[in-house]
Amino acid sequence: MALALFDLDNTLLSGDSDYAWGQFLVATGAVDGARYEEANTRYYADYKAGTLDIMEFLAFALEPLRRLPRSQLLAWRARFIEECVQPMVKPWVAPLLEHYRAQGATLALVTATNDFVTAPIAELIGIPYLIATVAEERDGQFTGRPEGVPCFQGGKVTRVRAWMAEYGLSFDDSVFYSDSHNDLPLLEAVSRPIAVDPDPVLLDTAKERGWEILRSEPASRMHFA
Repeated sequence: MALALFDLDNTLLSGDSDYAWGQFLVATGAVDGARYEEANTRYYADYKAGTLDIMEFLAFALEPLRRLPRSQLLAWRARFIEECVQPMVKPWVAPLLEHYRAQGATLALVTATNDFVTAPIAELIGIPYLIATVAEERDGQFTGRPEGVPCFQGGKVTRVRAWMAEYGLSFDDSVFYSDSHNDLPLLEAVSRPIAVDPDPVLLDTAKERGWEILRSEPASRMHFA
């Protein structure tokens, strides 16, 4: 296997890091609690329904990075990773990644969640390459806007193709693990799509097309082909 790609939220994690980060900011008092939580929940529902306006959501999600001091953001992020993300890592993730490392595959995390949140998660999980929505910076400050194409829906394919061109890789021998119908464009692009704890739309699609379906269970009972 030359290329192993992994979605993050609700795939390798038993939850959504983007949504959880928003809830964490509410809990810390960094944002207007009731207003922010309502919007965060609404956008998450839109994402699951496949109706999310990604640019509208990013204007919301990246605004705290623009407004809050970087030192405080980094301190909160460290707490968030330890308290919220580590418990969400599914137990079979480590052996799955080791399986692909043993095959000499190139591993990459491909996520719509912005790179400020997900860079330390990729490091935590042990995936060397991160392809994520980029939080734009100017003169060392976050602008509150995304840089380039958001890594979402068809944008994931665009971003992965650009990354592959840089490293001389291709989809010829590739696998992608995802839980979401939002990732259908990338699932359709790889040679081996795998639906992980899929949402209803992806589950129906995977069954119709004969794709592999992986259900979370204790790592000791998992088999990785």
